[in-house]
Amino acid sequence: MFGRLPAALSDERFLIREADFEPAYLRLYRSGELARRVEEARKHLAVCDVCPRNCRVNRLEDETGVCRIGRYALVASAFPHFGEEDVLRGWRGSGTVFFSGCNLRCVFCQNWDISQHTVGPALEPEALAEVMLHLQDLGCHNINWVTPEHVVPQVLEALLIAVERGLRLPIVYNTSAYDSMHSLRLLDGIVDIYMPDFKFWSREKARRYLKAPDYPEVARQVILEMHRQVGPLKVNEQGLARRGLLVRHLVMPGMLEETREILRFLAEEVSPDTYVNIMAQYRPEYQVASGRYPEIDRPITTAEYQAALRMAQDLGLWRLDQRWLW
Repeated sequence: MFGRLPAALSDERFLIREADFEPAYLRLYRSGELARRVEEARKHLAVCDVCPRNCRVNRLEDETGVCRIGRYALVASAFPHFGEEDVLRGWRGSGTVFFSGCNLRCVFCQNWDISQHTVGPALEPEALAEVMLHLQDLGCHNINWVTPEHVVPQVLEALLIAVERGLRLPIVYNTSAYDSMHSLRLLDGIVDIYMPDFKFWSREKARRYLKAPDYPEVARQVILEMHRQVGPLKVNEQGLARRGLLVRHLVMPGMLEETREILRFLAEEVSPDTYVNIMAQYRPEYQVASGRYPEIDRPITTAEYQAALRMAQDLGLWRLDQRWLW
């Protein structure tokens, strides 16, 4: 991976020389715009519309809505992660910060113990900034905010402090794609790498499995906006992601039509140059494991996964994550 780059990464159009790269947020910091964005973001907590749930609670007073998170973000864990995509983990790991709570209610969530519960300490901005700086000190290649949709103001507060104290790593925004356009406008010019997971295409599936019937429309809108902001994924000479869009899609049992429509959208409405990780690791978890959703109470088959790959290739998507192809 980090010797000769695969075709999906080696095209000159998608290379950023490391000597020419700096995290996007530095320009906004130098102009004072980053500080202004932090102040604007805080206002969204007062009558919360940070995500599409629009709970309208006053999180500045520690009130909570669907996500169950009040004034400060809860961090369930933070560490160099070696299980992410090769373009993120490199050889020193992706600096993942797993936020507790979530605005979705995925019945198959593999991280349900932290997404559906409030786990970990509530960190004020200074403490959260120190978490990011510690990951940088450990040598991580990036700072990877995992499930940040409901804590965008809190992470921006911490980012400003971290930048003042020397943070210089690219930011990965690792999301379910159930984000608000308010938040994405605040993040424009701050996030280097957007990594949404596009889960379902149809409202019926989103209602049943995510408890959010509007998820498909939201996901389409925000992925187009993410692509507008950062474009296709670009890497440096060593194959490390530096800027752009990376889309994940988890293949679900018996739902290849959902997969087909999502891949068609990415190829035809976003870009055939979209870097896509078609993931094979679905397993029955959380409420599915209790027997309440028998139609998805099994792993996917090899045939289903191979069919998903053929769909992507037939649609012209050629920048596919290599781990699942070899």
